[in-house]
Amino acid sequence: MPPSTPKYNELMWPTLKAIKALGGSATNREIADRVIEVEGFSEDLQSIMHKDGPHTEIEYRLMWSRTYLKGVGAINNSQRGVWTITDKGRDLTTEQVAAIPAQYKKLLHERRKGKSTEVPGNGVDTSEVDADVDWKDGLLKAVTGMSPSGFEHLAKRLLREAGFIQMRVTGQSGDGGIDGVSVYRLSLVSFPIYFQCKKWKGSVGPKEVRDFRGAMAGRGDRGLLITTATFTAEAKKEANRDGAPPVDLIDGDRLCDLLKDYQMGVRTERREIENVELEPSFFTDA
Repeated sequence: MPPSTPKYNELMWPTLKAIKALGGSATNREIADRVIEVEGFSEDLQSIMHKDGPHTEIEYRLMWSRTYLKGVGAINNSQRGVWTITDKGRDLTTEQVAAIPAQYKKLLHERRKGKSTEVPGNGVDTSEVDADVDWKDGLLKAVTGMSPSGFEHLAKRLLREAGFIQMRVTGQSGDGGIDGVSVYRLSLVSFPIYFQCKKWKGSVGPKEVRDFRGAMAGRGDRGLLITTATFTAEAKKEANRDGAPPVDLIDGDRLCDLLKDYQMGVRTERREIENVELEPSFFTDA
C-alpha cells in the first residue's frame, strides 16, 4: 500500500513540539524538517506532491496545522515567515490540541456571522491559510512553466543579483552534471562555486546530491543546487555530510523568497499588510 500522509490535525502537536524544540521560534522550513525527522517520515512519504500545487503533501498539511494553531492564538508569525510559540501554546496539552479544529471552526463561524466556512477537504475558508501560500504557489507555477534553458537563465540572473561574478557555463541543460561555475566574493575573500539548476518534479533525494558532488570531484570544493522542487531530509543530510564537499541547497520555497527579495518577477507593495503581486510576463522565455 502507498504511504499515508498524516492529516493536518495529526500534525498540530508535532508542529508545536518542533517550535518548542527549536527555541520557541522557527521558519516554515525548520518546522517541516524537524517534524519529518522526529516523526520518522520515509523518503517515499516526503516525495508525495499535493494535487493542486507545487508543495509536497506534508508541507501543505503543515500549512493548515499552523493556520489552526495561529487561529486559536497558540502561535504567531512575523512578516518574514518566522513562527513563534505563545504562552498559550506552551501550556497546551495533547488533549487541548486535539480539540482545536472544532474550536477554530466555531470561532470562524462566529466571526463570519453564520456564513459557511466549509471547503471540501479542508474544513475552513482558504483565505485563512498561510499568507505565503497564494503568491508562492503562483510564482512556482510560473517558474516551472519556463523552458529548461529559461529556468537556467533565471537562476543565473538571480546569482548575479546576489553578488556572484565571473559566471561561466560549463555544461548543457539536462546533462545531469554541472551547469556552470561562478565566483562568490565575501568581504576580502572570494571562492568558486559550481552550480546546477534543475526543474525537478516531486522531491529531490540524496542520490541527486551525490551525483552532483560526483560531477564536482576534482573541480571544486563547494556546490550550489537550485531547484523548483523540495529536498528530502536525507538529501539535506547528504548535502552536509562530514568529510564531503558541502552542497548548498535552494528549494522552491527558498527560491520564491529570493525572487521576492531581489524583485525578480514579483512586485511588493508595502501597506499595513505586505502585498506580493506576481508578474507573469517576467517568466516568458525571450
